[in-house]
Amino acid sequence: MPVFAANLTMMFNEWAFLDRFDAAADAGFAAVEYLFPYEATPEAIAERLARNNLQQALFNLPPGDWVAGERGIAALPGRFDALKADVERALDYAAATGVRRLHLMAGIADLHDEDAASSYRRSVTYAAGRLAEKGIDLLLEPINGRNMPGYFLNDFGAAERLIAECGLPNLKLQFDIYHRQIIHGDVTMALRRLLPIAGHIQIASVPSRNEPDGEELNYPYLFGEIDRLGYDGFVGCEYIPRGHTLDGLGWFKPFVRS
Repeated sequence: MPVFAANLTMMFNEWAFLDRFDAAADAGFAAVEYLFPYEATPEAIAERLARNNLQQALFNLPPGDWVAGERGIAALPGRFDALKADVERALDYAAATGVRRLHLMAGIADLHDEDAASSYRRSVTYAAGRLAEKGIDLLLEPINGRNMPGYFLNDFGAAERLIAECGLPNLKLQFDIYHRQIIHGDVTMALRRLLPIAGHIQIASVPSRNEPDGEELNYPYLFGEIDRLGYDGFVGCEYIPRGHTLDGLGWFKPFVRS
């Protein structure tokens, strides 16, 4: 049975950030994820995890200046020193939360630009090596151009090739089913082929990015397929509730932790 992680950036927004840990646990989740933890202290997050017996499934390394439109800096030439500092900052939070996987955002750049590609490979290699020292996996996530126009890593094939070429044991694919369906489709066959290199799965309905209970994807079938394939990692609920978060958790009732 998949272990679902509530995404506290998108879900439980009826509560302040730290209170979302309590709300997710009360709703029956055993794990949480979110985009960024950096506005709270590592100690405060660690206390909420411990209080609620929650596992930290995932979060992102710092993305650069998010408010100014940056969506990661790994593929941006001239930002390598900043990236190294960001890795250390993320590791402080990893040490406090016990997380075993971090996602590195690539940034807004042309996938076919040689300077961007070189910067990205350098950043990925460095970050994966540094995280390996702490027993942490580095994840790469292809993101669709509709939600994030101009994002560098916008193709699952490109991510697969880079992971294979780098040959680093802790470099994994972040398989977001929502992004996969929008970019390429063929979700089930892609799961069957790519799950051996996947370190994390995320879900949302397509096209609306709401609860995984309708629209064009058959999530009960996909959950069964994930089980059949022997996946034992987390499934992140990176969706935007249609209304109040608790009102949309009918799909989750079979998976509530006891």
